[in-house]
Amino acid sequence: MLTLTTSKRAFIALLGGFIAYFAYPSANFWPAIFVSVAGLYFSVRGLTFWKAVGIGFLGGSAFYVAQIYWISQYLGPRPLIALAGLEALIYALVAGCIGLISSRNLSPWVLSLAVAAIWTGREWFATHFPYGGFPWSRVAMSQADSPLAFWVSIGGFGLLSFLIVAFTVFSLESLFKGFRAHLKVLAITLAALFAIPIGLASLPASTTGTMRIVGIQGNANAGLFANEVRGTIRDNHLHATYDFLKTGEKFDLVVWPENASDWNPDDDDETKQILTDLVNNSLKKPLIFGTITTAGDRMYNSSKIWLPGRGEVDQYDKKRPVPFGEYVPDREFFYQLSPDLVGMISRGYDFGTRDGIFEVDGEKLGILICFEEAIDELPRDLVSAGASVIIAQTNNADFGHSDESVQQLAIARLRAIETGRAIVNISTVGPSAIIDSHGKLLDGSPGYVADYVIADVPKSQALTITMLGGWMFDPAMAVVAGILAVWLIVDNRRKTTRL
Repeated sequence: MLTLTTSKRAFIALLGGFIAYFAYPSANFWPAIFVSVAGLYFSVRGLTFWKAVGIGFLGGSAFYVAQIYWISQYLGPRPLIALAGLEALIYALVAGCIGLISSRNLSPWVLSLAVAAIWTGREWFATHFPYGGFPWSRVAMSQADSPLAFWVSIGGFGLLSFLIVAFTVFSLESLFKGFRAHLKVLAITLAALFAIPIGLASLPASTTGTMRIVGIQGNANAGLFANEVRGTIRDNHLHATYDFLKTGEKFDLVVWPENASDWNPDDDDETKQILTDLVNNSLKKPLIFGTITTAGDRMYNSSKIWLPGRGEVDQYDKKRPVPFGEYVPDREFFYQLSPDLVGMISRGYDFGTRDGIFEVDGEKLGILICFEEAIDELPRDLVSAGASVIIAQTNNADFGHSDESVQQLAIARLRAIETGRAIVNISTVGPSAIIDSHGKLLDGSPGYVADYVIADVPKSQALTITMLGGWMFDPAMAVVAGILAVWLIVDNRRKTTRL
């Protein structure tokens, strides 16, 4: 076992965590994630549980801060410190288990698979708990431009994270335990890791025709705490739509993003008339748009669909509003900790219960709102309900020119591959894109300009392996990780007691 001082391990952990920045958009150098994982693993390799927890907390903090610094854009550094600290704590406990299992005399194969299971299980837990979890910063999410991206169609984001961690740990352990003895296996593994997805990803997708969809990016200051004159956001998207119509392009459907109308037409007669005129007289095609709705004392982040001559025919309410952004869980408790920040979120959105399917000309379209794109279960539910295309409406205005929007777009590309569905990802400020089921951009727009994206969007009812059941890999790894963690801790206590 290599001997390293605590200070050197701390440096390696911090360096490994910060290197993750280069793997994710906008730096987007996907091979860097292997270096990041290697540094994080190496920093705790062979340590006792609590020493690994301490070093792991440093590495985990660096890993998250490097990617999600954009959370501080509209509420300052405290939310970033709190979220990165919580996620780093979850990672640190897992790092303790990695330290324990790496100190055992296991073969590189067995050790790499065990560490990957623990890591992947931790990702699943962190994306679900607490308060619905934080579905960001998974290892797989760095691979939208990588040949490895295709693996998400076989076992979801979890399988891709697992493969990257397992290969990285196996490579390191092969170096430590006799590189030549493992060189042949390492080469075969590397070839399979890349050759399989490259070969399968070239196969044509099964489609059932196309729908010509246009997404309107209004370039509106639609942030949660924006002080625009009410109606400005609606008018931005209205003007951008009329500018698009001047091009004379043919289309079947128009999509506006999340929060695109800052007046709910259910409550405002002027907005209702404006949208009626737009849909009936100018578009003469369906319009999907985001707005805030109310039902009694409940408030929802909603998406509506209007049809020519019929008006509103359906509504979807966001099922997973963002904790501490769109609502405050356990408000009284957190108000005592930070009354000024909690006080800024004066009223929270309720959890929607409507299905996310809109029908256009007999075709089922699945609706996701903003961060719902990163939640595994919701896109899968849409595919199960028969969606042939996914519409993802988002509002990135709160995060300025940070990496949040391009990271979300990368998630959308991976989600398209995973579900086998084209995705129309339309933002208030961009960048926006239309993505096919291979994760390729059919059209895209830059950020912070009024623009539109348009494409003949392929429809499909085909099911990827992930949709057929491969999605169970993730929760299965969570169970395996839990069993391994309990066994390691109990066994370590037993050994310590004997000593």
